[in-house]
Amino acid sequence: MRFQGRTALITAGGRGIGRATAEIIGREGGTVIAVDLDKESLDQVVGAIRVAGGTAHAVVADALDASQVAGVVRRVVEEHGRIDILVNAVGGSTIIAKPGATVDELTLEDWQKLLNFNLTGTFLFTNAVVPVMKRQRGGKIVNLSSIAGRGLSATSSSAYATAKGGIIAFTRKLSLELGAYGITVNAIAPSLTLSPRLRPRWDAMSPEERARQAAQVPLGRVAEPVDQARVICFLASSDADFVTGVTIDVNGGSRG
Repeated sequence: MRFQGRTALITAGGRGIGRATAEIIGREGGTVIAVDLDKESLDQVVGAIRVAGGTAHAVVADALDASQVAGVVRRVVEEHGRIDILVNAVGGSTIIAKPGATVDELTLEDWQKLLNFNLTGTFLFTNAVVPVMKRQRGGKIVNLSSIAGRGLSATSSSAYATAKGGIIAFTRKLSLELGAYGITVNAIAPSLTLSPRLRPRWDAMSPEERARQAAQVPLGRVAEPVDQARVICFLASSDADFVTGVTIDVNGGSRG
């Protein structure tokens, strides 16, 4: 029970990688506070955790709204006394019409949308939670980057790559700021992961195209959300107490 007695705040906790992370932490004794805009999805994940014997609570809030974020953090501290783990899982590339747009196809609106969506929520929740963790003299922060942030995705836009590269830099800088307080800050860089948001695009591919994509991964398949969640949970656990400032590539060995 790696997370017994720990309170974990997980953004985008209703679906995909966030949900898979919430379910693992809930099964392993943690108190999960899942934050999302989709109440139905939140109810499903909270219900699943409770059925499995875990403790979970749903909070409907917008991670890009500073006042809502502050309210969530204040409520969690009032009700649970502490925040031991923050998983910043908000992000993605599909909020623009053409996620793989070349730089000359991107509009300024596309650029701003992707930077805002992938960076602002991570900043706001971190900004609000860090004072709590400083008072506790400890905590775990795990951010979500992408192989695009390494410049290794041929199918992502430069805007998305820039945003996810920013997550890597943000993670490294915070590890230097917060280490003295016993707070670790790490990230993962997933490859294509079949979250509910991306699954329809995958299902629409021909069997030949799916096989081609899988063949590009040395392990012979594309990732599922739980593959990413397992590494997040390692970084959020005491097993990673001496790990900070790193971004772990969770990509099955692929390089693009």
